[in-house]
Amino acid sequence: MKPLLPGLAAVLLLSGCSGVPILPGLLPYKMEIQQGNFVTQDMVSRLKPGMTKDQVRFILGTPLVADIFHAERWDYVYTRIPERGGPMEQRRLAVFFDGGKLARLDGDVIPQAASASASGSTP
Repeated sequence: MKPLLPGLAAVLLLSGCSGVPILPGLLPYKMEIQQGNFVTQDMVSRLKPGMTKDQVRFILGTPLVADIFHAERWDYVYTRIPERGGPMEQRRLAVFFDGGKLARLDGDVIPQAASASASGSTP
């Protein structure tokens, strides 16, 4: 009975600590991770149909994915993972060319003029 008493006391003391919230200062530091091309709304709004690949590269930067099997398509992908495990943010923009000229855009970031007309702001 005597050897059981110190063990039981230790279990009770440790179980009482489980209700104490972990202090933020005791957690290890987690860095925010950003990967890919950060494409803003302003950058996309500067793109115009008929622009050359060099002009598009000047505005958006080098594409993350430029596939040799799909030379007329560039993909810009951006991923952000917050430091404390919040929701992951991912954006995608595909730029399509026709004969080396900008034809269309597809993805999460669209030009402001197109987004205003798509929202139904016209009476």
